[in-house]
Amino acid sequence: MPSPLESITVEPAGEDRAGATASFPYDTALVERFRAAFPRARWRDDRRAWFVPGSTAERRLDRWLQRELSGVLAHADARGRDAFAFDPIVSDYLVPAEDLMVRTPYSRTVVAELRAVLWAWWDGEERLWRIPYRSLEELRRRWPAIEEAARRAEPVERKRRRDELKGSAEHHALRAKSRERQRHRYPVLADQLPPGDRPLMSHAGALVFTEVTGELVDEESLHQHYLWSAGATGDFVWASWRRPGHDELVRTWPARQPASGAELARGWWQPTIEELRDARRKARSLERAQATRRQRQMQGRQEEKPV
Repeated sequence: MPSPLESITVEPAGEDRAGATASFPYDTALVERFRAAFPRARWRDDRRAWFVPGSTAERRLDRWLQRELSGVLAHADARGRDAFAFDPIVSDYLVPAEDLMVRTPYSRTVVAELRAVLWAWWDGEERLWRIPYRSLEELRRRWPAIEEAARRAEPVERKRRRDELKGSAEHHALRAKSRERQRHRYPVLADQLPPGDRPLMSHAGALVFTEVTGELVDEESLHQHYLWSAGATGDFVWASWRRPGHDELVRTWPARQPASGAELARGWWQPTIEELRDARRKARSLERAQATRRQRQMQGRQEEKPV
């Protein structure tokens, strides 16, 4: 199975300049060493990788990454492996092997915690997280939150909480919020309509507005589901929306400054580069999940066909 540290590809034909790209888990010290070794390297946000120009870039990148792998990182892995053998993390969700393999029920908290662990990466083939031993101490620090969130995400535990919520005011509020989200509508000021030709940021995340219906928004919906509208003056109308795709978000030009108070009050604004990166990550994850689901459905239909 290929390691994310060795993801080097030649830039495809059609680029203006020859070169190669390198991707590796983010680490401040490693990036500094990389920039010192390749001062002409530039970050390519559309590829989530560093682009190094030059016809010999691939060969130079390969040599540099091999030095990193065989040096500092290998030593750190050895120390982490010894530390784990002396004081292991004992859990149903963790299996030690060549690296530390973590498999849990899906939980946003688990994903957020593991994303924050240096060098951790998602193995899509095995459907689990892999954490090198060099990241043991960071994983150990976050493990109580990871394990607690994983146990709460177990199907039995989720069903128990749903049963407890049934009939409560919180349950009705959650169902009302879900029904509102499924309508794919969003309030916008009648005198400050958003452009409908590009992704924008909103209090509901990145959206592309597809149509302004002109229907006035009732006060009950505003007060119940869109509390941010309290800071705006004027009439709100409903606008339909869809989620932008990853390619659309890559082509979106970021704002230089964060949204102002007036922009937040109207409900939409031009996204910053940080907001775009987060939206791109979510869109890429969603598109991969949808592709995997379609592939499994296709395989299931093929297996059902009589021989």
